[in-house]
Amino acid sequence: MIDNLSELLTNNRLWSERHRREDPEFFSRLTAIQRPDYLWIGCADSRVPANTIVGLRSGELFVHRNVANIVHRYDPNCLAVLQYAVDVLQVKHVIVCGHYRCGGVQTALGPSVEQPLESWISPLRVLASNHADELAALETADDRWHRLCQLNVASQVESLVGTPTVQAAWARGQALTIHGWIYDLSDGLLEDLGVTKDGSQA
Repeated sequence: MIDNLSELLTNNRLWSERHRREDPEFFSRLTAIQRPDYLWIGCADSRVPANTIVGLRSGELFVHRNVANIVHRYDPNCLAVLQYAVDVLQVKHVIVCGHYRCGGVQTALGPSVEQPLESWISPLRVLASNHADELAALETADDRWHRLCQLNVASQVESLVGTPTVQAAWARGQALTIHGWIYDLSDGLLEDLGVTKDGSQA
């Protein structure tokens, strides 16, 4: 556990030196314009490092992260990232990746919390309410938490489908596919939840 910020700077220097030693052209390539094929919309959880878990290098994955990987239609940050990724970078795939044991999802299953977090997770509370019978039928609180994590990913895929950026891309025939994945902290594996959209279903 690092408790001194100077250690982070030292680690950065060591990281830079290692990359330059192993691949002298590494940083030269990074200064060229980025052309990733993927946009990753994931949770801000520190245990889910996007590039690392899919084995991609710097420059190969465009990333947006927030609490509980929510696509708010009134969030200019997320929508701007999406627009830039689709319209400028011309990514071919948008991956919404949630994870089991997500703290944001768990919060939505509990009592109200202080702002602004309460407003942020409000779509999750609505989602839990809409699936109340299904969730109530599950045996344990962990089972309900697990299932809401999955439902959240599927819901965010649908939110993306409804955005003007995605609709416009599909209308002009741009190749763009939206995927819903979930990451299991217990074994480090990703699961495709089978909620993929490519425009033909829109």
